[in-house]
Amino acid sequence: MSSMIYTDALKLKKLVREAEALSDEAMLACAKLKQAMLKARQNPDVPVDTGQRAILRLTQAEQQAMSMSTNLLRVHDELSKVARVHAVDDAGIPTDVPAAAIQSASAPTLEEIA
Repeated sequence: MSSMIYTDALKLKKLVREAEALSDEAMLACAKLKQAMLKARQNPDVPVDTGQRAILRLTQAEQQAMSMSTNLLRVHDELSKVARVHAVDDAGIPTDVPAAAIQSASAPTLEEIA
């Protein structure tokens, strides 16, 4: 493979992994936020329904983050297919993404949750 294709492939590999890591970090941040919100709500001086709409909206944001993660996995899968065609001399092992991991799942909307 030409050095330009190899350089591009390495750059793409790095950037895809960075995007996937940021997606995971966003999901972790949402999980930590939800945990803190629920813990704060356990205070006996706070009514149990306090922040309910915020929790519902955070749940929606988590679902959107999961959707982004799934779409990034699809991007990774497509780039692996391109690599098989254009980087056949590469000694690296292409990423095999199971079909079940990239299937679309319909997430409920905030209105459906509420």
